[in-house]
Amino acid sequence: MEILHVSAECYPVAKAGGLGDVVGALPKYQTAAGHIAKVVMPMYKTKFLYNNQFDVVHKGYTNLGNWWFIYTVIKERNNALGFDLYLVDINGLLDRDKIYGYDDDSERFISFQIAVVDWLASWKHHPDVVHVHDHQAALIPFMMKHCYRYQHLRDIPTVLTIHNAEYQGWLSWDKSYYIPAWDTWKSGLLEWNKSINALACGVRCAWKVTTVSWSYLEELRWAANGLEALFEYEKGKCYGILNGIDTKVWDPATDTYLENHYDIKSNAAGKTKNKEILCKRFGLDIEKPLIAFIGRLVGEKGADLLAQAIGDSFYYIGRKMNFLILGSGASYIQDGLERVSILSDGDFSIFIGYDEALSHVIYAGADFILMPSRVEPCGLNQMYAMRYGTVPIVRATGGLRDTVKDFGDPDGYGIRFSNAIVGDITHALWRAVQLYQEPLLMEELRRRMMRLDFSWETSMQQYLDLYASL
Repeated sequence: MEILHVSAECYPVAKAGGLGDVVGALPKYQTAAGHIAKVVMPMYKTKFLYNNQFDVVHKGYTNLGNWWFIYTVIKERNNALGFDLYLVDINGLLDRDKIYGYDDDSERFISFQIAVVDWLASWKHHPDVVHVHDHQAALIPFMMKHCYRYQHLRDIPTVLTIHNAEYQGWLSWDKSYYIPAWDTWKSGLLEWNKSINALACGVRCAWKVTTVSWSYLEELRWAANGLEALFEYEKGKCYGILNGIDTKVWDPATDTYLENHYDIKSNAAGKTKNKEILCKRFGLDIEKPLIAFIGRLVGEKGADLLAQAIGDSFYYIGRKMNFLILGSGASYIQDGLERVSILSDGDFSIFIGYDEALSHVIYAGADFILMPSRVEPCGLNQMYAMRYGTVPIVRATGGLRDTVKDFGDPDGYGIRFSNAIVGDITHALWRAVQLYQEPLLMEELRRRMMRLDFSWETSMQQYLDLYASL
């Protein structure tokens, strides 16, 4: 089977979140299983681009409305990622340092999608499935079906995976001419709430739709940033498939970012050595439990609650724990956390930005990982943490609910709380401090977590079964 994945991100080429991790892993496992998996994404100015060799495989000429442009498709020469990687270059539009955050992002990603479909239209053969990811690729099923010049592609099955429905790719109708000439009788497929909505269009036009956890699929029917009715209506073609993690990259026994490796049997000593590195670097107390947060400092992740939750924990529980935060995001959240940092007494530190190497050491050295998310379609951090024997403290939502079982339940191993509010978070932190005082139970939970299988094999087979059904 030949699968073409279309995405705005792919680790390690360019990554802003979980989308990049998934698109960097799923095709690799599909290829290893004997299939032909390809990834096409925009050509950003990244280290990967300059550190690897590429060959030009296609040049095309097409248009975004009244603007005609040349695009180039290049292929990574040495199969460095374990699958075929293609990058689309549109001079001056895609070749930028950042993935997102530009005023013309709509033009950038619509042009990218047009170029991908135009390139696909030139193939002498067709892939068995075109698998598009999130709103940056969600117009492709519509273009393949209803744009006149590409209608010979309409019989190729398409799958849309929604990694986060909060972002939908809205576009005003005065820019509808961006889309290559299309059947205007189909305008209803593009529209949601009086504007063009790329994600809604993808849900309507893709042959099948998946979300990245079972619980998130259910949640979208009552919390989908305005698309609730659509997910209720289209529920018959929607499936929840839990993300996996790349267990070769995320393995404390071989992790290249770690100085001190360990496995299930040696987890206590290994984690202690990595914790010592963190505490020395950030001036924290090695004797206290280390509670970490890794991620974007935005409301969606519950990061706006962290400053008060940490302050309240120090007040009500006492200064019995360390906090370490790695991330960046909203300036008001960063400012609030930095104010807490100023008042800390060797028990709180924050690193603004993102550091891949540091994140691995934190997973290995922290005792707990905190995820108070308001929205978490799947979540990978909790899976990474458990792979490294770090107890997750999570709000029971989306994929967090599907992957973390409270240690108070039979065969449980994590800490769950119900609401994204400061009171629930501080109570969960109190439970973590109490748990830390029981080293034998901590050791049992670590071993239990590290035996869990969150690899891609099971999830990959579910995708393959879905493809085959088309």
